[in-house]
Amino acid sequence: MMLSIRTRGFILLCIIFFGSFPVTILTQDVTLDSILIFKTHEWFSTEPIVYFQCKGENKTVFLDVKTTNVSYSFKGQESWQPLTKLKGTKCKRCGIYEEDTFRYDTFNEWELCPYDFTPEGIYTHAKAKDFNATFLCHGCSQLRAGLNKDSGIDKEEETRGMHPAIVVLIVVVVLGVVAVGLVVGYKTRQQEQARFLKLFEGGDEMEDEELGLEDTL
Repeated sequence: MMLSIRTRGFILLCIIFFGSFPVTILTQDVTLDSILIFKTHEWFSTEPIVYFQCKGENKTVFLDVKTTNVSYSFKGQESWQPLTKLKGTKCKRCGIYEEDTFRYDTFNEWELCPYDFTPEGIYTHAKAKDFNATFLCHGCSQLRAGLNKDSGIDKEEETRGMHPAIVVLIVVVVLGVVAVGLVVGYKTRQQEQARFLKLFEGGDEMEDEELGLEDTL
């Protein structure tokens, strides 16, 4: 069945419209599960001010972390959680720092990446004689499933695949438009056939009337 020009144009407009949506990139929350500080860098205070910060973002102070050699555990629902969000497969430059009286010290800075998390969503980062921290990111490990970390792909590369929900929506809309176009086209052809038959029958009646007049004459 051939679609009308109007129907085909409408289908093309729908494809262009839905294709113009920005690509949806999944974001995952990263929370702190536990942290243990082995030593502090503050000379004048026994209570360190420890905080987490990613480049270009606000810092998150761990107000409860006040004592060295004590493991602090968290539920992930604290008011200062999550620590940050990982967007797609992109890494972030993050670190754990200590705010001292006259300056700040860096415990450690590193690239925080989604594929560093285990299938259970756990990632542990430690620096000898300084700290040991465990982070959670449920869903991060699935973002790069099957990808070898040593494959040579840059950590900053970001996969921009279209969100499955958008794909399904586009398919449903296009199929719906095609179905409507087929139904409309079928009804239009039926109407044209009926009109043609009506005109044909009308022409036969006119011929019969002319023949009748000729016989009368």
